[in-house]
Amino acid sequence: MELALYDPAEGYYARAAQRSGRAGDFFTSVDVGSVFGELVARQVIEMAGLVESSVSGHQSPVDLVEVAAGNGRLAADILRAIRTENPATYERLRLRLVEVSAAARAAQRVTLGDVADRLASSSPELPSSFTGVVIANELLDAMPTHQVVMREEGLREVYVVTDDSRLKTGDCRLVTTEGPPSTPRLARYLEDTGVTLEPGWRVEINLRAVDWVRDAVRRLERGFLILIDYGHPARELYSVTHATGTLTTFSRHTMAGPESAGDEPAWLAQPGERDITAHVDFTGIQRAAEAAGAVTLGLLDQTYFLLGLGAAGMDTADLKTRLAVKTLLMPGGLGSTLKVLLLGKNVGTPALRGCSFRVRVT
Repeated sequence: MELALYDPAEGYYARAAQRSGRAGDFFTSVDVGSVFGELVARQVIEMAGLVESSVSGHQSPVDLVEVAAGNGRLAADILRAIRTENPATYERLRLRLVEVSAAARAAQRVTLGDVADRLASSSPELPSSFTGVVIANELLDAMPTHQVVMREEGLREVYVVTDDSRLKTGDCRLVTTEGPPSTPRLARYLEDTGVTLEPGWRVEINLRAVDWVRDAVRRLERGFLILIDYGHPARELYSVTHATGTLTTFSRHTMAGPESAGDEPAWLAQPGERDITAHVDFTGIQRAAEAAGAVTLGLLDQTYFLLGLGAAGMDTADLKTRLAVKTLLMPGGLGSTLKVLLLGKNVGTPALRGCSFRVRVT
């Protein structure tokens, strides 16, 4: 998954500045239009004010850090909305974009256009320290994950190898095989989460996501994290409902999941040519963040998050905006399949606007 998605020369994400949208392989909330960024901007404005008030009212610069920023479309939508709604906050923001794709980074300043004056840095890595708001929209589900399966003799890990029987014909076919877990952290993760797998259950454990959120919280001096992703609490993710795993691929808006027929997993086909994703264990992410010093302020469906930010009030807007809002809120679509995890550090436990409608995970 690491090589297929992020190899500098052949990786899926490394070779293009943008992979989503009508001309891409999948849709994100950003592809619906600027309304998503406009709603998130309201939460950023509130958070920026709370960061400032937590230091005795001193109006110091506030970092807006977007991770997996791509070519900067979401950041541009957010900044334009903040500039309109709260010019004072806009002037205090320092935009820091984090993106591993060199092609995407090269396109950011053009995408930002009239709000590029806020861009303070663009890098593959998080800043060493910062104060403000971190946004990660569909980041964690694309991080390379371990896949494990429970057998009668115990936990086994799924590995990718070449089919040596075909090497003589020049066919370097990739296949999966099972072996001992590559690290004791996998079994310990399940134990710490209180998960018991039944024989035959196949699941993903994303240690990279856990390490990332722990590192992000440590680098954050004071402020908030907004993590938006596909996923579930552990009790649902590691259950009979998802006993075949959640590793899924997207290509030309066609999804191929773990239930696909055939002896070759869909995620193993055409490496480097399609997206690969696995659902996030939000319980594990919360535990890691809290262990690093963060406080959980809310875990809820994207629908309720956006309603708290005033999405329902946009019903008097033009038809295009109303349709975009409907797409973002629709049950069974982006609204309920995407979850929002809100975390704070050294800012107390404020009642955030994004949690004002309902804090619920469906």
